[in-house]
Amino acid sequence: MRTGIDHLVTSGTFSLDGGTWEVDNNVWIVGDDHEVVVIDPAHDAEGIAAKAGNRTVRAIVCTHAHDDHVNAAPALAELTGAPVLLHPADFRLWQLTHPGRLPDADLADDQVLTVAGTELRILHTPGHTPGAVCVHAPELGALFSGDTLFRGGPGATGRSFSDFPTIIASVRDRLLGLPGDTTVHTGHGEDTTIGEERPHLQTWLDRGH
Repeated sequence: MRTGIDHLVTSGTFSLDGGTWEVDNNVWIVGDDHEVVVIDPAHDAEGIAAKAGNRTVRAIVCTHAHDDHVNAAPALAELTGAPVLLHPADFRLWQLTHPGRLPDADLADDQVLTVAGTELRILHTPGHTPGAVCVHAPELGALFSGDTLFRGGPGATGRSFSDFPTIIASVRDRLLGLPGDTTVHTGHGEDTTIGEERPHLQTWLDRGH
């Protein structure tokens, strides 16, 4: 079967810097009838495992370590036997949510994961958090952007561990050069494309200088 993308929305809370907010998160499942990778295991391990079905989960990829993106990771790992992968620059954030359980392996810039014969390239895009990454699947014309890029601009940088000039540099240097018809599957909200975002991003780039 041809590699495809499954999607579910899970709901819960995001907590940081003494505040808590209700959030809906996008969870992405990439693969075929036999094996998949889960991107951003948010809130509902059992629901995510049910969506994966009887397919082998090869890896659980966390685009960053805010609690709403990783809170279901250990439970999903227990259910599926898959390793949890995170960029090491986000370990301090991870430990706020999971102090007794480390991720199973590191993500690195330009690392390539393969699922169902499809390459998923890790792009380190710090700014929203120090270890934020995007996952680029060129064969699928897809970018899984976590909270680095949304419809209308880059992710928020107003809380601890974030930095506005850094996220602007990440978007400029790692994302704007991707093909314009690349679909951006975001961590929250609607999809967009690189081409649609370029005019919006120029405004943000101007602010970043």
